[in-house]
Amino acid sequence: MWKQHARGNWLLGVAMALITMSACVTWTEPEDVVCPPEGTELGYDNFAAGFFGEHCNRCHSALANDRHGAPLAYVFDTHDQIRVLSKRIFVRSAGDNASMPPGPDDPPQQARDNLAEWIACGMPE
Repeated sequence: MWKQHARGNWLLGVAMALITMSACVTWTEPEDVVCPPEGTELGYDNFAAGFFGEHCNRCHSALANDRHGAPLAYVFDTHDQIRVLSKRIFVRSAGDNASMPPGPDDPPQQARDNLAEWIACGMPE
């Protein structure tokens, strides 16, 4: 009986910690970002190709030797491939969303904000 009570208290503590941590987490939804009225100077050629090349394509390229578990359907080699997956890319990597890429080489916040703007503006060439 005592073990069940102790386990219940432990589970309650874990649940409370998770709730507290999730309340502190912020994220950006695609509809939270609006293209500036003047548009954007960010394009695929002058921003996105470099962003994906530096931060994503070690795992998300069709040519990657070791995809580190990245699903085969998620390939970011071309503008069209990125466009098709843009909503998922946004919720994982743009704005305050930082679940991708994993590891210590995360893009700086400004690059994530630029990605959000580029997607919000229709992903221009």
